[in-house]
Amino acid sequence: MWTVVYIAPNRVTAEMLKNVLSVEGLLVMLRPVGVPHLGDSGSVEILVPESEVEEAHEILSGALGG
Repeated sequence: MWTVVYIAPNRVTAEMLKNVLSVEGLLVMLRPVGVPHLGDSGSVEILVPESEVEEAHEILSGALGG
């Protein structure tokens, strides 16, 4: 089952974070949130398999400076 680990404010940020997670060996899926006609400026959910959620949070925390 896929689990949301972060909601990026836009497609560019989502793609950047997807790359960070992918380089670490995680499977990553992006899913637009809300209204599709917003295109790249709409929020995007970043999802990973349930078994990788904890690792994804650690990686994202480092990448986002939190």
